[in-house]
This record gives sequence, structure tokens and C-alpha cells, in this order.
Amino acid sequence: MNISLNWLQQYVDTGELTPEKIGEILTDIGLEVEGMEQTESLPGGLRGLVVGHVVECGKHPGADRLSLTKVDVGGEELLQIVCGAPNVAQGQKVIVATVGTELHPTDGDAFKIKKGKIRGEISEGMICAEDEIGVGTSHDGIMVLDNDAKVGTPAAEVFNVETDTVYEIGLTPNRSDATAHMGVARDLAAALKINYGGTGEVEAPDVSNFRTDTSGPSVDVEVRDTDACPRYSGVVLTNITVGESPEWLKNRLRAVGVRPINNVVDVTNFVLHELGQPLHAFDLEKIQGGKIIVETLPDGTEFNALDEQTYKLTDTDLMICDGNDAPMCIGGVFGGINSGVTDGTTSIFLESAHFNAKSIRRTSFHHDLRTDAAKVFEKGSDPNLTTYALKRAVLLLEELAGAKATGELVDVYPNIIMPLDIRVSYRYVNRLIGVDIPQEKMFEILHALHMQPKEINADTFVVSVPTDKADVTRPADVVEEILRIYGLNEVPIPDQIRAALTYGEQPDPVRAREVISEMLVGSGFYEIMAQSLTESRYFREIFTAVPEAEFVHVNNTSSVTLDILRPTMLFSGLEAILHNANRRRTDVKLFELGRSYRTDAEGNPTERSHLTLFVTGRERAESWRDAEQASDF
Repeated sequence: MNISLNWLQQYVDTGELTPEKIGEILTDIGLEVEGMEQTESLPGGLRGLVVGHVVECGKHPGADRLSLTKVDVGGEELLQIVCGAPNVAQGQKVIVATVGTELHPTDGDAFKIKKGKIRGEISEGMICAEDEIGVGTSHDGIMVLDNDAKVGTPAAEVFNVETDTVYEIGLTPNRSDATAHMGVARDLAAALKINYGGTGEVEAPDVSNFRTDTSGPSVDVEVRDTDACPRYSGVVLTNITVGESPEWLKNRLRAVGVRPINNVVDVTNFVLHELGQPLHAFDLEKIQGGKIIVETLPDGTEFNALDEQTYKLTDTDLMICDGNDAPMCIGGVFGGINSGVTDGTTSIFLESAHFNAKSIRRTSFHHDLRTDAAKVFEKGSDPNLTTYALKRAVLLLEELAGAKATGELVDVYPNIIMPLDIRVSYRYVNRLIGVDIPQEKMFEILHALHMQPKEINADTFVVSVPTDKADVTRPADVVEEILRIYGLNEVPIPDQIRAALTYGEQPDPVRAREVISEMLVGSGFYEIMAQSLTESRYFREIFTAVPEAEFVHVNNTSSVTLDILRPTMLFSGLEAILHNANRRRTDVKLFELGRSYRTDAEGNPTERSHLTLFVTGRERAESWRDAEQASDF
């Protein structure tokens, strides 16, 4: 995950801290910075380019199509520059690349400006066109600036080149609260407040100006699977002009590795990386029946996706369908080719939903669609963020695309998800951390993390965990949150090491396995190590002695056929024999030391250790001394 420091500083005041120190703090609080990179909104940052004034301009004595100019760039002497542009003229304010400057053109490789002779005349720089310095695509002539441009001003100031520091953060699966800039900002603000005297305040985007024209068109929404989609919000936007996004928005997206496309798509990507809430825009005219249905479709249903590939759906893939049950989008994962926004789109339905993490993970891995949205949802998005993110996007689209929100804001949320209350004891916190933290310090940290303590008594307290922290479900998780901000470096390393004598089990099971293995290998056997997963159909169709009630089922998203843990080790050996037989190796002696798994009468999974032996083909080949001997049961 990439995090832009400039973007981050919109929400939290980092004071005089250097980018390096901020990276160190992020790592300390569990957001490990795996890399830092200085970036610029334009390649090369326009270094070496300045505003110049064309003092003299005449024809080149040795070439009719070239001009010989004298240019003031704010130095002690004028620069003589040979220019081939047809529009160069005396008195112009222009962009000049001085000798030694490396230019990064819009198309093509970078190149360096050198002092040299052109048709016998010295040239000490270059007067630039916009495509030659990467600020545009025009090559009709040199760029001519306004007359009030000040000579010698760096071009970086003229074009507002933005320099930034981008952190590459190795986000662990349990950090559902830090999948975007706002989540990281809240964590950073808490650390700054506790350890660096910060205010702890985070300036969230204001959405109080959100309004809708209730007389306009709207879309009905029906959620048929509320387990896979606990909340679905959306709103209609009309009067949209699809076009290019402003530079500030494109700079934000480029900084985190997202390619700008158009103002509508860019706003949805911006909100995703700002708030951690994926959005999806549907072309309103392509929603048949004026209705959206959130449902699963029959196994094998075909879906034409944005990447122009056709996917065969499973009956567990949650789909966003139109009023005719035609699939428009794999919910939370990937859009369809026939319902997306195009340059001609004027009205959209903007979706902001909360999907079940397990459902998204299963679908994403099954179809190998590892999108940014899927990665957020499978960690556990915040169910109480959907409408706020929707309002944020609407206000941006009103500003950048002339959009107008119409109809009612749809919000299907039948079972409201509340903050989770967890009871924790002070003694437990101190025991797990290994240092006595005062109660006041614990509460200060929890308040900074927006985790409100309540029901406080002498031994325990209850903490209310916000819905954006999907993985904080146990007292140990609360302790981890406290420790992250308190600081692992604040926990002293013990100056004593304690050890105790232990007595191993006799006979030693590990040594017993080694002796058995050595004996069997010495007798000509080969050891196999098969996987514990197997196919339930073996026991439904072939070996029915194992009742289905004893199966230990596994939700295996990478292979739907390997759906149970093996209740017997029989088929592991048979598969190994088949593998060898298919390669004309029929004389096989195998053994495996492993485990089988079954569910007992109380419904609890159990496991047993086994030694299995498999012999097939000839036990002994014919030789001058012995006759051939076939193996038998």
C-alpha cells in the first residue's frame, strides 16, 4: 500500500517532523514502512528550467528556418540560443532549459541539454515547447508565457510542481482500519498525541453541504442476500460532464500508483484511497428497469467484465444486477463491460456498499481478480462509512464534473452493526505487555484511538471498539492496540533469563518415527508426504464406510474439489501409486507417517496418527538367485 505524505498532511499536523521520522513512527505503530521514495508531479521536477526573456531575435545566418536569439534568464550575461520554433519572437517570456538540464519529454526518453554549435552558431540552452518538458502534448511551437512572468523564476514554481514523499507500507491482514490515508492519519495522530505532544486531531473532509433534489430520478435497490451484503447505499447523479481531472487530483492518484482516467472514475479512486471505502459508478441509462438487485446467480452464469474477459460465475458470487437480473458487476470485486462510465455518460448511479469479507475473498481468489476494492473488502471494511464516503464523492463530482444529486439517497441497512464491547482487566494488559502501564495512560491511548472505555471499575473496564477495526474482537487485540501506541521500544528487555529442566516423553515419539523411517527405507520403501486435504467424492462414491457426518469440511477457496480433511490415509497412497503407474513405474513400495481427521459424536474435530504401507507390482524382481515374486495383500 502506498501512502502520500502530502496527502496525509491534509488531515493531520505533523509539525516539524521529517519524512524519515514520520516513517519511523509509522513502523513503530504497526504500519511497517518497507520503502520511501521522493516523487514529483512532473518527471524531473523541471529542475534547470527557468523563465527567460527573449531580448533579441533574428534569422540564423546559416539556416533560413532557424532563429538566433539572445535570452535573459536572470544571470550576469545573456544566453545565445538557436531556436527552430516558427513562433519565437523578441519580447516573449519563455521557458528556457539551461546547459546541463535533463529534459523529460511527454513522449520519448530523457535527454540532457549541452552547449554546442548549430550551423556554426553557439547555442547555450534551449527554448522549450510544452511536450519537450513534459507539461503537455503540443509541439506547434515554443511555450509563450504571460508578460508578468518574472525572469529567472524556476519553471517548477510556474507550473506548481509538487514534490512528495511516498511510503510503501506492508499492511498486515489485521489492519482493516488503515487501508487508506484517513485510517493512517488517525493512527499517526494518536501516536503524535501520546508520544510527541500532538493534538491528536484529524481533520476529516466536511460533507455538511450534501444535498439532493428529491424530485429527480432515483433507483430502487433490493438486497436479496443481506449476509453477503449487510449494507448497500447509493445515489443518482445527473448533469455530469465526463472529462479530465484537475492536476491536484491527478497528482494525488499518481503519487499512490493509480493512473488517472477521467473525473468520474478518478473521484471514486480518490475516495477509495482517502477513506478506504470502495465506490462503483454505473451508467444510469444502462440500468434496465430502473432497479438494482443484489443477489447470487446460478452456477455457470456468464459475466462479461471490464477486462473484456468472460467469467463463469459460481452460485456464491455476489452480483449487482439490474431489474432484469442481468449481471452488471461482481459485487466489491470487478465491474462489467456493459454498465461502466464512458465519455458519453451524463447520469450515473453511484454505489457505496459494505460486503462480507469472506464472500469477497472467496470470489476474488476464485476468479483471480485481485483489485484494490477487493483487497479492502476482504480485510473488513467499515459498515458505517458507506453514506459518508458517498456524500464526499458527490460533493467532489459536483465540483469537478458539474454533477447534480437527485432522488433519495438509498441506504439498505436492515441489521445495524454496532461497535463491539470488550471487557479487559488491567492485570491482563500488564501481563501481556510485560510492563505496568498506569490506568490513566491506558485510557489516554484508547481515547486517542477513538476506542472509548466505559464500565470502569477497580479490576476491569469495557472498551467500545469502532466498526472500522474488524479484527479487534478479543482482549488480546485491545492489548495490541494499546501497545502499538505505547511503543514496543518502551518495554524494557529483562536482565534475567530463567530456565527450567524438563523431561521428555518416553519413548520419544520423534525418535520412534526416525527409527521406523530408517528401517523401512533400509527395506526398500520410499516415504511420501501427502497433503491432508482430499476430495469428499471419494467417500461418497467409492469408500462409503466413512459416514458423511464424520467429515471435517474445509472452505478451500483455491481448490473447490479438495473440500475435506482426509478421514483415512488410504487415498493418499492410492493417488501416489496412480501417479507412478501413469509414468510406467509399477513396482512401488511406499510408506507415510501422517494423520487422519474425523468429527466425533459431539461435533468436535479429532485427529489420529498413522503409519501406512503401500506395496504394488513386484515385491522382488527376478534375478540369477531369486525368482520373481509378486506382492499381494
